[in-house]
Amino acid sequence: MLPFLNRSEAGRALAQALMHHAGRGDVLVLALPRGGVPVAFEVANALNVPLDLMLVRKLGTPGQPELAMGAIAQNGVRVMNPELVSMLRISEDAIAVAERRERKELERRQRVYRGKRLPPDLHGKRVILIDDGLATGATMRSAIKAVRTQAPAMVVVAVPMAPEDTVAALKREADEVVCLATPEPFVAVGRWYLEFPQTSDAEVKDLLARAWQEEKA
Repeated sequence: MLPFLNRSEAGRALAQALMHHAGRGDVLVLALPRGGVPVAFEVANALNVPLDLMLVRKLGTPGQPELAMGAIAQNGVRVMNPELVSMLRISEDAIAVAERRERKELERRQRVYRGKRLPPDLHGKRVILIDDGLATGATMRSAIKAVRTQAPAMVVVAVPMAPEDTVAALKREADEVVCLATPEPFVAVGRWYLEFPQTSDAEVKDLLARAWQEEKA
């Protein structure tokens, strides 16, 4: 199964593991942009369910931006890694600076991707959260917390790959976790794709437009 050719192939494989949710009127797939959108597009298409976004941003550690000290999501949600913050003695001021920066990016993505389209109502829905892979799981934990504020019927996390300890941690927070592979040593998500270009804003907008047009058809 690994490495996947690209995100689209990973999405088609992930869809097969989620077919027990197919065709239900209460299911909604939410992609974590940007990389999660091509994966989620394939899943939503295969399951014949709507696609939308869960806007989430990682809070990078000062001096090590790829190391997540936490993450934020829409609706003012913030999830931190207290052990890492304590170990590296990261100040509240540094956290606040990072959060302000990433909130601005969340607002930009809201405007660019969604325009005037309102976020979906998640109350009573089976929500499937999808990304192209997870490392620490900080962004996904933030997404779960944001979804929970709207009283969904069920929260499902679905990813092509993640470390075993991340999957174990998410199982304590989500109602269901679907992960196709838990390779070790994990190193990084991009290691498990043959093609792993950065997903562009234009690609995100195109896939969403296609999905939302099909909803109207």
